[in-house]
Amino acid sequence: MVTKGEYSKGENVAYILDNNANLSTIELGGKEKDFLEKTLKNKNFVTINLYDNYCYVLKLDSKLSNDEQREEIRKNGCRISEHLNGAKCKSVTIIDLSGANMALALAEGIELSNYRFDKYLSEKKIVSLEEVMVCGDVCEKEVARLNSLVKGVFIARDIVNEPLSYMTAKKLAETIEEVGKSCGFRTEILDKKQIESLKMGGLLAVNRGSVEPPTFSILKWEPENAINEKPYVLVGKGLVFDTGGYDLKPSSSMDTMKSDKSGGAAVVGTIAALAMAKVPVKVYGLVPATENRIGATAYVPEDIITMYDGTTVEIANTDAEGRLILADALSYAKKYNPELVIDMATLTGAAIVAVGDKNTAVLGTSPDDIAKLKKYGFNVWERLIELPLWDDFKEQLESPIADMKNCGKRSGGTITAAMFLKHFTDYKWIHLDIAGPAFTEKKDSYRGNGGTSVPTRLLFKYFTEMCK
Repeated sequence: MVTKGEYSKGENVAYILDNNANLSTIELGGKEKDFLEKTLKNKNFVTINLYDNYCYVLKLDSKLSNDEQREEIRKNGCRISEHLNGAKCKSVTIIDLSGANMALALAEGIELSNYRFDKYLSEKKIVSLEEVMVCGDVCEKEVARLNSLVKGVFIARDIVNEPLSYMTAKKLAETIEEVGKSCGFRTEILDKKQIESLKMGGLLAVNRGSVEPPTFSILKWEPENAINEKPYVLVGKGLVFDTGGYDLKPSSSMDTMKSDKSGGAAVVGTIAALAMAKVPVKVYGLVPATENRIGATAYVPEDIITMYDGTTVEIANTDAEGRLILADALSYAKKYNPELVIDMATLTGAAIVAVGDKNTAVLGTSPDDIAKLKKYGFNVWERLIELPLWDDFKEQLESPIADMKNCGKRSGGTITAAMFLKHFTDYKWIHLDIAGPAFTEKKDSYRGNGGTSVPTRLLFKYFTEMCK
């Protein structure tokens, strides 16, 4: 947990400096100070073992932008976390002497690096670091919000990292309900009969091959002092596992498919963080959930299904299932007369080809909000790259026997997927394809290994900035 306080001599301490820093303000002996001065000429991160405690010194790189400096500070926070946990230390104090307000970025990097998913390990990985204390000009509200965000990130990561053997669609809905009770938002769960009565043909079709029923979770954070009347709605893909259906994925592509619920997990993590931080913005979440399996009753290519809004869809590929369950949710969102809808999904491998595995593809019909998200994306380092929504891509979705097909050619696959989703919207809408950054197969600094929670931190920034 991050707290605000004062530094006491003899504690583990991390100093943040700029190029003009006066090293006399750092409490070190003569030899240690000489060592520090020499080392900082070639390095921006120095660890000094004072035997009773550790001293870390981080120097900002003036060649980097403010956002890039903030990201380097977070990464160094991961190094500090690993070192202190390895030494079984319980606390560290941050003193920012740079004048650049980097203390909370360092605290964030340390705290996020403390995440462990060790539920199934016989020998747990010990996290000794319990407190990160921040000194100086940092307000209590900012500290509280950071703690709420970190908890929200961990909630999202836990959901992503759970295997299908535990996290079925039903269990996901139950988990969302439990998180809502503990964090302060309301939850409504629609079961299969209710989904059938609503005629959500996309969700039901994808679910047909599974013995487990689908769920549709509705999350509502409605603070009394909300600054908005019309809600913002977040829609997240909740594919608890994706085999590809009869258009079966190769085994190498199926290895990480528990991560196909990352969009839904990010919706839960974001709304949990907003509720815990009591951010005064009315935000709803919609998480359609199922698995995409092969079975005797599974949907197959050339099937025609009828969506929640009445649109008929020819199935061109059963592995283009995420857009089907999202489309039903996007149509359902119309009932709320939303201010803006943002959907997020590990939707297309084409997004990784287009924007890389560390960035998110963004498309939509609200240029002003996209511009804000792109700006905040650099600030929290969950960067967005915008792709166009040109009408000629819609031609790939034309079908001679139904209103549209569920996918087009391989070329421009991220855009055609978004064009499919756009059909089901009549409001301001943004689509985030998080196929690349949502899950890592090896440790990536403070993002860890496994579910990253992208874009939870970005959306939390978007909503908290809105309140300013």
